[in-house]
Amino acid sequence: MTSKTLGLVMPAFGAALIAAASQLTIPLGSIPFTLQTLAVGLVATLFQKREAVLSLLLYLFLGAVGLPVFAGGSGGLAALIGPAAGFLWGFLAYAALTSALVSPKSSALAIFFANLLGDSLTFVLGMLGLMFLAKMSAAAAFLSGVLPFILPDLGKLAIITFLAKALSKTLKNEGYFK
Repeated sequence: MTSKTLGLVMPAFGAALIAAASQLTIPLGSIPFTLQTLAVGLVATLFQKREAVLSLLLYLFLGAVGLPVFAGGSGGLAALIGPAAGFLWGFLAYAALTSALVSPKSSALAIFFANLLGDSLTFVLGMLGLMFLAKMSAAAAFLSGVLPFILPDLGKLAIITFLAKALSKTLKNEGYFK
């Protein structure tokens, strides 16, 4: 496949991966536990910045037009302005930041910390969304939208780091992946 073709296909693949991971859901109040963060981190780490950002934009667009790509099979424009909106938009920031910080030569530690920064940015934007869109106090937003997810997300970041190192070695022979 040519580089131009891959540049068109990879955002669709990334959006599909994130949509699939979003369906694995455990409800925890207004913000469910999903594997979205894992998929976003993999896309952000393995894809070039342009394709990582386009993957998230496509994912958000597909959800906005009503396709059931968001957590638990939800979709529609309301999700992008509802209580979880800050997290959804935070995924876009996560992809942009993390993909800008990692390179093919990044160590496992650098990959982990780049993803930690991206995930932290998602938490900040998610908390702000809860505070302004769900009218929660900062403490309530932290207790419901951040605290329950810290340990699971650290586990996901470790998995992202391991998978990214293993996959990048295998896939860089294609000349596209980081």
